[in-house]
Amino acid sequence: MADVKRSLQFLFDRPSEPLFTPKGENNAVFVVTQDYLTSDYENIGLQLSSRFGEDASELIPLKEVQNPPDLSVAMELDRKSEFSLFIPKHRDMANSLINSFMGVPQDQLQDLLATCAFVRDKVNPQLYNYALSVALLHRNDTKDIRIPNFAETFPSKFVDSKAFQQAREVAKIIPKTDRTRTPIIIPKDFTATDLDEEHRIAYFREDIGINLHHWHWHLVYPFSTNRELVDKDRRGELFFYMHQQIIARYNCERLCNFLPRVKRFSNFREPIPEAYFPKLDSLTSSRAWPPRRANMKWQDVNREVDSIKMTITDIENDRKNIEDAISLGLAERPDGTMTPLTIDMLGNMVEAGILSINRAKYGDLHNRGHILAAYVHDPDHRFLELFAIMGDTAINMRDPVFYRWHAFIDDLFQRFKSSPAVPPYGRGELNNPGVMVTGISVSDGGSQLNKLNTFWMQSDVDMSRGLDFSDRGTVLVRFSHLNHQPFNYMINVNNTGAAERTTVRIFLSPKNDERNLPWQLADQRVMFIELDRFVTPLQKGAQKITHRSDQSSICIPFESTFRTLKRNQTDETNENVAFNFCGCGWPQHMLIPKGTPQGMPFQLFVMLSNYELDKIEQPPSTAQCQDDASSFCGIKDRLYPDRRAMGFPFDRPSTSAATIDEFLTPNMAVQDITIQFSDMTVQNPRNPQ
Repeated sequence: MADVKRSLQFLFDRPSEPLFTPKGENNAVFVVTQDYLTSDYENIGLQLSSRFGEDASELIPLKEVQNPPDLSVAMELDRKSEFSLFIPKHRDMANSLINSFMGVPQDQLQDLLATCAFVRDKVNPQLYNYALSVALLHRNDTKDIRIPNFAETFPSKFVDSKAFQQAREVAKIIPKTDRTRTPIIIPKDFTATDLDEEHRIAYFREDIGINLHHWHWHLVYPFSTNRELVDKDRRGELFFYMHQQIIARYNCERLCNFLPRVKRFSNFREPIPEAYFPKLDSLTSSRAWPPRRANMKWQDVNREVDSIKMTITDIENDRKNIEDAISLGLAERPDGTMTPLTIDMLGNMVEAGILSINRAKYGDLHNRGHILAAYVHDPDHRFLELFAIMGDTAINMRDPVFYRWHAFIDDLFQRFKSSPAVPPYGRGELNNPGVMVTGISVSDGGSQLNKLNTFWMQSDVDMSRGLDFSDRGTVLVRFSHLNHQPFNYMINVNNTGAAERTTVRIFLSPKNDERNLPWQLADQRVMFIELDRFVTPLQKGAQKITHRSDQSSICIPFESTFRTLKRNQTDETNENVAFNFCGCGWPQHMLIPKGTPQGMPFQLFVMLSNYELDKIEQPPSTAQCQDDASSFCGIKDRLYPDRRAMGFPFDRPSTSAATIDEFLTPNMAVQDITIQFSDMTVQNPRNPQ
């Protein structure tokens, strides 16, 4: 069983190399028959497979595929093209593959391996990676197979294109056992200079961990395949909240860099002043990712090659119909009847997956925006260009327009949250009888309480698994990213009531706006970023709750983001189950904003809410991850672990409080803290050398 699961992992290795070439560090080789070969190798493939097998450490036999899957739809995408979830035709291709993989009977892993291996070389490698990842993640018999992150298998999406020639040189010349293989340094500023003011926050947009979070979230939450995989608890609301928090975090970083909050892209016909030059090459298509020059405009898209015909009027109609539903507080079903609108329903309507209550009426707003932005440089295919990075979920967070577009999307949700359909919280919903927070503080072990410190760190990532047609062995790239000193929360509580448990909710916001003026709560509530949420016992009387920052319900550890397949390949414990689902999460190294060299004032908010109003009744989980990163990603096969609205208590406006101080109840507290950035670079202690 373990060997079959490890063999399934090998299918991700070197995605453009043929199936019969060696896989893994120890040269495992699949024993193929003629049916597994493509036309390129039909005359010589078996001979080559036999030759590779002579030096193999392990031979992996494959069963005959009794019922080969229908690949007529999936094979319409050329193997040298890019794949995009936002293109309807590509989604249909992915759905056909996912259904083929899910259709193999449960616990027939040899049949599953044969089917997946049969498909591998016949379809586009990125399409295959996505479909196989989704299927393995959602099948009960493969949920403990570790899904490799995209940076391992397609490193060109994350690394300066100049690094690949150097990487192949290292792999070819220096033996893989030689410890003198030194990391390839990726410059911190390889896409632009600070002459472009938007580049000040490139460290956030281009962070590998942040982009992998977005990629992994869309694996956990597909929106267009069969309903069993898509219809997860509060999925639409989670689409809203996860992206709302991204915009809040982005705005925090903008203020740290003396930039105003992001301007939402609400006029679909105006020029886009922000330019972006990705400086990335696609090893799949052997093309550079197209740039966007300043002041380009959306245009109607008519690309026969992608089966896309879309006008700006189409997306304006989608917008109007959704805005009408928000104004009415009602959504129209396909039969014309009306139903009360909810945040979960609205999320599914806006993202426009198969859970949309009325796709014909409310259209494809979110995805159409990504398509129009992705083809702004070549809307009619006259220059034979591929889509830009706004069309790829693994890297579209690199582009400043992603945040302008999602600021507009979030504005729709905020309008609903401010509408009569969503009543403001009363004191009874906010209070926790008898529970009083008497003081809060944070400490990172330094001499000064309530001061957090950030800095640059250099960390190594192995990209050898994605270096097709090169020699084996570790090839490390070293990139710089923001990090912070780990810290502890200390919360002093006095409990004179009957509460035995409480949910601790921790948020952070800049203290002042871009004009250095104190916030009005109406604006500040959408600036609060969630740092943690956890349940803890409450004793009678006074007590002190201490909690570590690296236990956050938002984040996954850095080492989880960049785990390699070498670890636990045969492990059938719950650890890989935990990684595959809860490997979805915000990167720990980006938990707090950068701050400023002078020290930037923030407000730390802590609330101890009424557990009786929070709790969800569900059976105990056997997955080790439990609630890790559940705030953004939920928990596999279970209900979302909090009955309250996501973002509570800041998910909706208050009608009784103008400032955060007026909003506070006894079970809440606010503490001024400082985040200071040091422009120094330290080495990650986990780096091999």
